[in-house]
Amino acid sequence: MGNDIMKKLPTISLIIPPSLFLLDERVFMTLGILKVAAVLEQKGYPLEVLDLSGIENYEEAIRDHCQATSSRIFGLTSTTPQMPAANKIARVIKAELPFSRVILGGPHVTLVQTAYKKEKQDGVEGRATKAFRDLEEIFDVLLSGDGEEAIFEAIGDNPPKLVDANDRRSPLFLLNADLEELPFPARHLVDVSSYHYTIEGRPAMSIIAQLGCPFECGFCGGRQSPMLRGVRTRSSESILREMRKMYEDYGVTAFMFYDDELNVNPKMVELMEGIVKLQKDLGTDFRLRGFVKAELFNDRQAEVMVRAGFRWLLTGFESGSPRILTNINKKANREQNTRCVEIAKRHGLKVKALMSIGHPGESEETVLETRNWLLEVKPDDFDVTIITTYPGTPYYDYAVKDPQREGVWAYTYEKTGDRLYSYEVDYNVVADYYKGNPDGGYKSYVFTDHLSADRLVALRDFVERDVRDRLGIPFNPAGSSVRYEHSMGQFGKALPSHILRTSHPDLTASRIAAQ
Repeated sequence: MGNDIMKKLPTISLIIPPSLFLLDERVFMTLGILKVAAVLEQKGYPLEVLDLSGIENYEEAIRDHCQATSSRIFGLTSTTPQMPAANKIARVIKAELPFSRVILGGPHVTLVQTAYKKEKQDGVEGRATKAFRDLEEIFDVLLSGDGEEAIFEAIGDNPPKLVDANDRRSPLFLLNADLEELPFPARHLVDVSSYHYTIEGRPAMSIIAQLGCPFECGFCGGRQSPMLRGVRTRSSESILREMRKMYEDYGVTAFMFYDDELNVNPKMVELMEGIVKLQKDLGTDFRLRGFVKAELFNDRQAEVMVRAGFRWLLTGFESGSPRILTNINKKANREQNTRCVEIAKRHGLKVKALMSIGHPGESEETVLETRNWLLEVKPDDFDVTIITTYPGTPYYDYAVKDPQREGVWAYTYEKTGDRLYSYEVDYNVVADYYKGNPDGGYKSYVFTDHLSADRLVALRDFVERDVRDRLGIPFNPAGSSVRYEHSMGQFGKALPSHILRTSHPDLTASRIAAQ
């Protein structure tokens, strides 16, 4: 039966681009594309999944894959910082296989299409329109929003240029009931053993229990995107089944919850109690880590999270300055942020404080307020990043051209009149705005009325070094990239298993036989 299916259905190659801007790329596997892989596999499509995370010479790997594969349909996922690599991958595929179809899905195209849709509604052609047109030139099909149902339109005969699943009125938009029925991510189609994230010394894997965030932070992507703006959940039973499967398949007892904010789910306490029971049923104990919203956090949540196995919380406090917290539209104030840390410490939970600078109205004073707040609350870890105005964020979508400066856009927070300026960035080419080496290596594409881009970088580096030194928090060590090697002759043109996995043994056999 397997051979008959393979004759009827085309082979699909799904590609995870490298994240060359990260210190260590083999930390968390990309679950979105593995959810798409799972539904394709469920329908019987033969799959090849290329995981290029951490691969330095990824263009060479793609070129060799194109020479060996029978696939003519390639699906890429990409965040905004991954776009330079995704762009190069698409161009290699088109050079090697001119009549292939290259599909782009994932967060970047979803955010750009959302911003583009707003410009169309407003009757303007701005930078989002240009960004969307650039994507149309590079890729054959653009898939915006949820990919699990939309992928079948993208791989079908004569697909549209845009498959828009980022619309609540579309049958492709996933509802809670759909999430409940979908298969779990096809983690077996990547080399799980090559990922090395740990929690409290235990090998850990990531899980997503819910989608979306209802808050309206000015710097955050997807505030206008239906798939990212609203919270969509599945039942506690479904989440527990996935955790049980991960334990049974991989022996994993540590889990990173990659939900935006765990405690926006009104059934979070119920889920935690279920995790407690699951550990008893399995005769083991878990170690967990995840994100919480500061002003929603309370003692009851903390107590049950500890019993469930949580030892670390991450919270986007963002700033220690009351003015900046207002300008961000964060909803949480400085006192609520402090209270969140106090609750966590009272229950023995460690806190990683996620901070950012470069917001509207940022000044030397507000940056120092952030530094002083960190020294006051003494988190167990932290990072400080410089804001980037991504497509799909209010900072991007509501900015206007600065009449005084060419290539500069200005966003104004209406309640205070504070401004943020951003330089034009071609996200298909540039990624050095993103998080770099925490001990230097940042580049800013934003500035304010009070701080230049260079001064923001200098202040970020100062806060990072000074707070770590005073609190005794070491810098996170950098990871290392890996080169794909075929010249030694041990693989021929077949990519090694840490890069390429297939859903059907006949695919691997046919590739080897072709060498």
